[in-house]
Amino acid sequence: MDVLSEMIGSIRIGRAHARRIKETGSWGMRYDAFTGSGFHVVLHGRGWLITANEPPRALRQGTVVLAPFGVRHGLSHAPCSLDALPPGDMSAQPPPDGHADFEFLCGAYRLEHGQVHEYLLSLPDFIVGSPDDGVPELASLAALLVADVSQAGPGTEATRSALLDLLLVHVLRGWLREHHSADWPHVKDPVVVAALRHIHSEPHTPWTVSRLSAAVGMSRTAFTRRFTSLMGKPPRDYLTGVRLSQGGRLLRETDASLAAIARQVGYSTEFAFGAAFRREYGISPGRFRDAARTGPVVQDERDRHVGTAPGP
Repeated sequence: MDVLSEMIGSIRIGRAHARRIKETGSWGMRYDAFTGSGFHVVLHGRGWLITANEPPRALRQGTVVLAPFGVRHGLSHAPCSLDALPPGDMSAQPPPDGHADFEFLCGAYRLEHGQVHEYLLSLPDFIVGSPDDGVPELASLAALLVADVSQAGPGTEATRSALLDLLLVHVLRGWLREHHSADWPHVKDPVVVAALRHIHSEPHTPWTVSRLSAAVGMSRTAFTRRFTSLMGKPPRDYLTGVRLSQGGRLLRETDASLAAIARQVGYSTEFAFGAAFRREYGISPGRFRDAARTGPVVQDERDRHVGTAPGP
């Protein structure tokens, strides 16, 4: 499995949201940080992307803004400070009929459990693309999303997820082409890249740190130090996160038994998988699967204080 495909599978653990927004005159809105990935697609007019650490960036029709891991940001009719913007309204209320100065789609995958995929965390805070950047598919996807949002009906959750998947993939493909990168954009160390490929393509292998270090031709101590320095966590913790992310995808997308899923992601028993999954996600695999099919469930009492900040 390539990294982009695996990443798409991981965000499907969350639920897809999208709405169409129209603004006229002086307007602005702030989106607080959240766990997941968010999009804005400009359908008409001009505006500005407002962030905490970069100068305001002009937006025009056809521009797509991707927030890979839900960083706090805002949109406005004019350059301003992020703190000056009011919170965005994320209700499901449709936009008013008639002309507007600025019209856009706002979409997101919000993760109710788990963490954003490591690949997304390796990307810039924001990626901005348009059909002019050599990604002509963006215009067609935006039109399909408009139709999907405007005519919600049976199958909407499936179509919306698929369209957001495609939007994410095409934005990232364009960005990767521009930056001449096919793997992990922030990892230049070939030894660590080789280890990442082993982990992501073979999570079922009974990896130990010693076995991974041998596979990439390094001593255990040197490999652990090098991997941790670049990835921000030790190899064992990283491997656990990948296995559980893939396990969550299989729970959501397949009817495989817990025992079968456990084996596929490198756990010897369903009990070992279940214990690790609950530590990471705050919910048992069975309840997670039920929530994926019927809607969110309340986490265990000890985890109820863990919330997800609102986002686009």
